[in-house]
Amino acid sequence: MVKLSLIQLSSSTEVAVNLKKIEGFLVEITTKYAMLTPPMESGLKDVVKHLVVLPECCLHFGGRDSEQLALAVKSASDDYLRVALAKLAAKFNVYLVAGSIPIAASSNQKFTNSSCMFSPKGQLLGQYDKIHLFDVQVGDNTGSYCESRFTQAGNDTCLVKTDFANIGLTICFDLRFPTLFQKLTHAGADIITVPSAFTKVTGKAHWQVLLQARAIENQVYIIAAGQQGMHDNGRETWGHSMIINPWGEIEQCIEEGDGYISVDYQANDLAEIRACMPLQSPLNQ
Repeated sequence: MVKLSLIQLSSSTEVAVNLKKIEGFLVEITTKYAMLTPPMESGLKDVVKHLVVLPECCLHFGGRDSEQLALAVKSASDDYLRVALAKLAAKFNVYLVAGSIPIAASSNQKFTNSSCMFSPKGQLLGQYDKIHLFDVQVGDNTGSYCESRFTQAGNDTCLVKTDFANIGLTICFDLRFPTLFQKLTHAGADIITVPSAFTKVTGKAHWQVLLQARAIENQVYIIAAGQQGMHDNGRETWGHSMIINPWGEIEQCIEEGDGYISVDYQANDLAEIRACMPLQSPLNQ
């Protein structure tokens, strides 16, 4: 049995507060499914494999981008952001896609916005550095965004292979670039994670339709965990975190507030959809 979960947050600039909030939800999620797991004929419970996805900037959000850089530089010596998240994955025995955290680049003048995936033993299985940076004009309280001012763009895809599924990693603005999702699918992705902090304006207009399009055209599960609410710096994020199946159906959605949702991963359904409607294009061969 495989469970897919995501946690929606309104993260603050306090790392300890955000970690405590994440831990609280992991307690709820793992306790709930431990109670619901049916016993096997041997009398032992079936082993539940659990993938949990956190939002973009899960440990620090709502401040200035320069504060993200300072946090990345501060944590470079002991890597405490990744260490703290790895410990949570091990403590709760889950595969954890830790949304994104800032990791100092070699020059310490910029950081990468990085999504890290950990095993149930706390091992780092993969790290994806956000490729497409959010340099845009938006009609909201912030108005102008320039992520590249302090963030160094990544240059490579990341696919993590597990014994239950292959998981492709993306972050937020990547959602608008279908080629990235196609590359992950061609590499073997069954699930693609989209930790995000979509603005309310862009989220209301494009979030759901883009997520469903990426699921349908790639025939993958999409797990999109978002930030939601009004943050300390006046930025307002859309939330509406959702899990979408390979047919493009929204299986679960949490619109507002902190919380979590979970679904069962149906590997047989995914295989049947791909077999009945092959989408391999000769243009990709």
